[in-house]
Amino acid sequence: MTLKHILAGLLAAAFALSACAKPGERVRFDGNYYPAKAKKAGDARENFVVSVRRVGQGIEGARAAAAYEGTRYCIKNFGDSTITWQPGADPADGALRVEGDALTVRGSCVKW
Repeated sequence: MTLKHILAGLLAAAFALSACAKPGERVRFDGNYYPAKAKKAGDARENFVVSVRRVGQGIEGARAAAAYEGTRYCIKNFGDSTITWQPGADPADGALRVEGDALTVRGSCVKW
């Protein structure tokens, strides 16, 4: 099983559990909360950028938070969780853009 498959399973479980959580409860990765936000990047709504703060708590948790937030964005806007990450931006690979204590990744939702 690859890291991508493991992350996808963890994301699906976290997403399912977060739907049952009480309002105000935060989704945690590796035991830590990583503030993350996904927003449209450019003119096309399917293109997005995810920013994750507090990367100093652990890169693996930050990567999972980025993938989770990207998945939420695509499900909310297109009803599907399939994402094409920009080269070097896939939270499951090792080439990530970290500046200071923030991680930034870009991707596109795959529309059906």
